[in-house]
Amino acid sequence: MIELGGLVVKASIVELTNDDRAIIYGALLWIAAKLQSDEGEQAKRLWTAKGRQAFDAERRE
Repeated sequence: MIELGGLVVKASIVELTNDDRAIIYGALLWIAAKLQSDEGEQAKRLWTAKGRQAFDAERRE
């Protein structure tokens, strides 16, 4: 759980939402609904690619 919270911080979500937990929770619920929809596989591919790019960019810094 600590690592998952770290990803929220790393993605600047805490800063961008002024640590508003309702916004963060709502966004996570939206993500879950998207993944359960007909567009779920497409979203997974897109988000996986974006996440890998971000991790790779960090490694190069």
